[in-house]
Amino acid sequence: MTGSARIAAVDLNGQLRGKRVPKAKLGSAIQLPFSVLNVDIFGTDIEGSPLVFESGDADGTLRPTDRGTVPLTWVPGTPDLELSMMYLPDGSPFMGDPRHALVSVLDRYAARGWAPVCAVELEFFLVETDGALAAPINPTTGRRIKHTDILSIRELDQFAAFFDEVEESAKAMGLPEHIVTCEAAVGQFEVTLAHGPALRAADDTLLMRELIKGTALKHGMTATFLPKPFPKESGSGLHMHASVLDASGTNVFQGDSTLLKSAVAGCLRSMSACSAIFAPFAPSYLRFVDGAHAPTSATWGYDNRTVAVRIPAGPPAATRIEHRTAGGDVNPYLHFAAVLGGMMMGIEDGLTPPAAIDGNAYDSAAPEGVASDWTKAIDNLGDPLLERIFDPLLIDNLQRTKRQELAKMAQIPQSELTAMLVEML
Repeated sequence: MTGSARIAAVDLNGQLRGKRVPKAKLGSAIQLPFSVLNVDIFGTDIEGSPLVFESGDADGTLRPTDRGTVPLTWVPGTPDLELSMMYLPDGSPFMGDPRHALVSVLDRYAARGWAPVCAVELEFFLVETDGALAAPINPTTGRRIKHTDILSIRELDQFAAFFDEVEESAKAMGLPEHIVTCEAAVGQFEVTLAHGPALRAADDTLLMRELIKGTALKHGMTATFLPKPFPKESGSGLHMHASVLDASGTNVFQGDSTLLKSAVAGCLRSMSACSAIFAPFAPSYLRFVDGAHAPTSATWGYDNRTVAVRIPAGPPAATRIEHRTAGGDVNPYLHFAAVLGGMMMGIEDGLTPPAAIDGNAYDSAAPEGVASDWTKAIDNLGDPLLERIFDPLLIDNLQRTKRQELAKMAQIPQSELTAMLVEML
């Protein structure tokens, strides 16, 4: 076995962190500092973190997940990536690892004989590559895109070479079938991934983002999941759909409106506390504008795209919750854990939601959903409610990370910060 491979885990910002190794090392445990999963978005240590100097910057052990290797088709030589998780020296999970956080929530469903099934709608922008933030050049016409063209087949076909490569690479990586559409902003597209088991769906979301970003660069463009790169355009969300199957494969929400409503109520109850997960950076909050299809209050309803938690229309067997608050820059593991953890909280407590919104949720007097700004969202991570979903270690690490990013980003001019994050996210 020759050539190189990548062994990596996912940090709190949803970024892959790891090592380039000989391909023969695949399947092996490797050492990596615990602190690496707790760096800020700029890739630097968190000042004062107990994971760094207080512990001597101790190593944990990365062990492969059961996902198997996936080819990084956009990287020269097509190396394999092995998704891994962090463990303590005694072999127990390091609960500062966001993938472990999702596994912990899923274990609570498994204890009831249940298994969540999830899917995502993932929006992103294609933009200019040369550093000047602008819509991309149409590869067929050679002219810059200047206007929106929602659900246009013609525009999709003009970017066919890019989307064909994404499709072929997705097959090679074992990603699910997906649907592509033109969205409501200039140069904005959406990929909808087919549903699957929650943990695999979170992996799929992470890997699809890496695939789209890498393939875009090959085609002379930059793909960004930053929710609002252009102030006057619509933002990019990451809508998550979730249903729950019992041991017989039956959807537990089918014909059980009480259980469904309790899950909805749990989502609404935990929404504000989870703000910094659903909107992890300062520019993330630019997306929450009334009348722009980004929910601004803790609302729910049936087949209503103005609410935060929507119950889509469809046959009873397909009854599900669509959580619409997160932006495209979210960490999928923390996102899934927050939504599914909120649902379980509502079920455990037998919560009842307020009345469903019929009509325009932006006109309602419902309480705040996602916090109004990043500072408040970071403070909300101190809500004791979160300890019913996440390990205290992860919450502490995340809050430290966000406070450091807040301080750093406050020193960077807005236009410069946006350009930086477009490349990173």
